[in-house]
Amino acid sequence: MKDCHIESQKRLEHIEKSIVAIEKFVEAIDVITFCENEMLNNAVLLQFVIIGEAIIHVEKEKLAKYDYAWYKVHSFRNMIAHEYFNIKLTAVWEIIQKDLPQLKSFVKTILSKEF
Repeated sequence: MKDCHIESQKRLEHIEKSIVAIEKFVEAIDVITFCENEMLNNAVLLQFVIIGEAIIHVEKEKLAKYDYAWYKVHSFRNMIAHEYFNIKLTAVWEIIQKDLPQLKSFVKTILSKEF
């Protein structure tokens, strides 16, 4: 039987690692470069899939303590996996710029306070 507490910690660490990877991938580039570079945007999308998959394995009780739209993280993963043909790369860029820093902050807070 898995220890849910340890499993949650590992998954949050995976999320943090994926966020850092995305930050490195898009460092010093603009939205046009991001949208035109297929290898780059595919690498970023894979990290979002990892983030979205990992979040469903984190204890719901822990996430509920923090005011964040956690369902959106997994929903975005589902969109990438199942609606990949509808992905707007400019929207992904906006998520990277606006939403990812907040997600990173919440993940760091949970890791420091809960584990």
